[in-house]
Amino acid sequence: MWTRDVNAKLKTLKLFLRHIVYIINPISGTGGKASLQNLLEQKTKEAGIRYSIHYSVANGDYSFLYSVIREEQVSDVVIAGGDGTINQVLHSLRGQNVRFGILPAGSGNGLALSAGIPKAKEKALDIIFRGKCLPTDAFLINDRFACMLCGLGLDAQVAHDFAKDPRRGLSTYVQKAVSDFFTARTYPFTLSAGGEELTTDAYFISVANSNQFGNYFTIAPRASLTDGLLDIVVVTAQSRLSLLLQTFRQVGGFNALQESPLSNKQAGVIYFQAKELFIRNSSAAPLHIDGDPSETEPALSFKILPDFYNLIIP
Repeated sequence: MWTRDVNAKLKTLKLFLRHIVYIINPISGTGGKASLQNLLEQKTKEAGIRYSIHYSVANGDYSFLYSVIREEQVSDVVIAGGDGTINQVLHSLRGQNVRFGILPAGSGNGLALSAGIPKAKEKALDIIFRGKCLPTDAFLINDRFACMLCGLGLDAQVAHDFAKDPRRGLSTYVQKAVSDFFTARTYPFTLSAGGEELTTDAYFISVANSNQFGNYFTIAPRASLTDGLLDIVVVTAQSRLSLLLQTFRQVGGFNALQESPLSNKQAGVIYFQAKELFIRNSSAAPLHIDGDPSETEPALSFKILPDFYNLIIP
């Protein structure tokens, strides 16, 4: 009885010592954010955890939270938004001694799904309260930050077109993907990794730390948030029917991981891993970073950032 009482008091003290800062993106995804805020307030009060709520900022600069984190002894920053908002918060608050949690509220929620965090808000919130902490990798594209996925070519074109549409959600994304598939073109790329070089025409290249595009669409089945490696998927020039079939094979996990980019350079999908990667993008293929359209560049250098932040997972 005495041991149970002590453990209960320690648990209560641990919860009291926590202070969560929630960051809500009011325009991400399709769900109602007013009901989400009410849920956060109710459940966090019931858990006996101190909290405050802030809204996302358009410029992605969250340095204004430095003093809040320091003065109010914030232990956790929880992001209610999509992968783009998560990217901005993680990068902006790098080096701050906090844990990061995710409440999936975007259109794709790739990072959350890769980490095993469910879309259901109450279940995700329960993970915030009771989950464990995992040192998690990120990576750089030149001097730009990514927490899960970067793409060149077709998937980036879909991201650009999706961003221009005022409608959100999976159905809009699928419409853009189908439309862009029928107008897709290939781009010339030269990839350098592990002392080897591959020159090829490709519909798209995905460089991933997470296995998700989003919405359970798994582009890099062997990708891990913690292995210190980038997963590179190159979908090469081929007929549209073959493009469709090979992409489904990749998503389904049927394409084997190759030892190097040159293991089978004639394959419809070239899939390999590396710690660093360099891509020459001479035809200015469009670029996205964590699902958000980004300005492309003729030369792109990719570098893993091991154990970059602490993520709360189940």
